Amino acid sequence: MTSNPPELRPDLAPKATLSDAPREGQPTLGMVSLGCPKALVDSERILTRLRAEGYGISPDYAGADAVIVNTCGFLDSAKAESLDAIGEALKENGKVIVTGCLGAEPDYIREHHPRILAVTGPHQYEQVLDAVHQTVPPSPDPFVDLLPTSGVKLTPRHFSYLKISEGCNHKCKFCIIPDMRGKLASRPVHAVLREAEKLVDAGVKELLVISQDTSAYGLDRKYDSHPWKGAEVRSHIQDLSHELGKLAPADELWIRMHYVYPYPHVRELIPLMADPDNALLPYLDIPFQHAHPDVLKRMARPAAGAKTLEEIQAWRSICPDITLRSTFIVGYPGETEVEFQHLLDWMEEAQLDRVGCFKYENVDGARSNALPDHVPEEVKQERWERFMETAQAISEAKLAAKVGQRMQVIIDDIDEDGVATCRTKADAPEIDGNLFIDENTDNLQVGDLVSVEVDEAGDYDLWGRL
Repeated sequence: MTSNPPELRPDLAPKATLSDAPREGQPTLGMVSLGCPKALVDSERILTRLRAEGYGISPDYAGADAVIVNTCGFLDSAKAESLDAIGEALKENGKVIVTGCLGAEPDYIREHHPRILAVTGPHQYEQVLDAVHQTVPPSPDPFVDLLPTSGVKLTPRHFSYLKISEGCNHKCKFCIIPDMRGKLASRPVHAVLREAEKLVDAGVKELLVISQDTSAYGLDRKYDSHPWKGAEVRSHIQDLSHELGKLAPADELWIRMHYVYPYPHVRELIPLMADPDNALLPYLDIPFQHAHPDVLKRMARPAAGAKTLEEIQAWRSICPDITLRSTFIVGYPGETEVEFQHLLDWMEEAQLDRVGCFKYENVDGARSNALPDHVPEEVKQERWERFMETAQAISEAKLAAKVGQRMQVIIDDIDEDGVATCRTKADAPEIDGNLFIDENTDNLQVGDLVSVEVDEAGDYDLWGRL
C-alpha cells in the first residue's frame, strides 16, 4: 500500500481523533505514511505512543505543530516520492521529522532538505519520540492522557495489518531491506495472538498477516513455545495460523497471509485453508520474482521455478479454491529473451490468480547494480507489456469462470450513489481486484460480510448482486 501525498490526507489519521476537538494548549502532530503495509504498522505504533503521551493528531498541515514523514526508500521512484512528500511538508508546515526506510540514508535526505529537524531509520520508535519531544514538548492531561490505549489505526475499522516479524535473513541481490531493517526478528507468538485477539474484539473482520518473510516466522527464536489458552503454542507460522484461524468463526473473520516464501513447510498451511471451520483464507501472497533458474540464481533467490510448479500443484490438490498472488521482475540484469519467454511459459502453466510486475531498476547499495549486461529500458518496457498481456488474459479467464458462483464478500465502501465496493476472499485490499454491487445496498454497511452471486466479470473486477 502506498499513500500518495504530498498532502496530509484525512484518511491517514484515525477517524475517532478527527472528531475530537483538540483541547486548549494540546500539542498536535501530523503524519504522512508512505510505502508498504509494514511501514503503515510502524506509523500506527508511533501515533499510538504519541496519543498516550497527550499529543493530538491533525489531518492537515495547518493544524499541526510538526509533521512526521514515514518514508519508503526501496526504489529510486519511492525515494523521489519520499523526497517530494518531505518537501511539501516543509513548505506547508516547516517543522518536519523524517523516519522510515529512507531514514537509513540521513546524508542523502539532508542533501536535498537541509531544514529537516531530525532523521531516524525504520522502526526506530524511541528515536522518533525523542525527536518529537525536542521539537514539540508533550503536555499531557493527567485525567485524559497517559492511560492505556487500544491503539491508533490508519486502516479502516474492518481490516487491520498484523505484523509478526521484522527484518529478513535472505540476501537477494536486488534488495537492500536487510540493510535497512536488519535480520529476521520475530515477535513471540503469544504477543501476536494477544494483539490479534484485541483487534477482533474491537470489530476487525479481516487480519492481514505481514512481515518481510512470513514463512520464516519464529526461525530466529528457534520456534520457541509460549502458553496460550491452556496450551503451548510454538512461534511457528503453522501454529500461529492454526490459532489465528480459531479466533472467530470462519464466516465472521478472514485471516490473509502475505509475503510467504514457498518453503516446504508452507504445504502444512494448506489443509487449514481447506478447513471450513478455520478462518485462514485460501490465499497466498508469494513473491516468486521470476521462473528461469539462471535468473533466480543471479537474483540469489531461495527458490526454483520447477519446484515451485510442483508445490503449486500440491497446494491445489489439497485446496482447489486457493488463490495465488505473486510479483515478478522483468528486465533483470542479464535476462535474455529466452529466459523471459521461459517466464511467460511458466506463467501459462502456473495460472496464478493475481499478478503484479515491476521493471528492474537499480537500488543504491544493491549488489545487482554491479551485474553485467543490464537490459535497455525500451526492452524492459516491451517485456513488461508482454508479461502484463499474459497475466491479464489469465485473470480474465479465471474471473469469467466465477460468473454464476455464490461467494462471501467484505464491503469496503458505499458511495453516494449506493454502489458498494467489495472484495472476495481472493482479493487483498489495495492490491487486488474488487466486486461491485449496485442494487439493493440500502441496508449494507462498510465492514459487513455478505453473500453475493457473481453476474459479470471484467479483466480484474467482478460485479454481483445480493
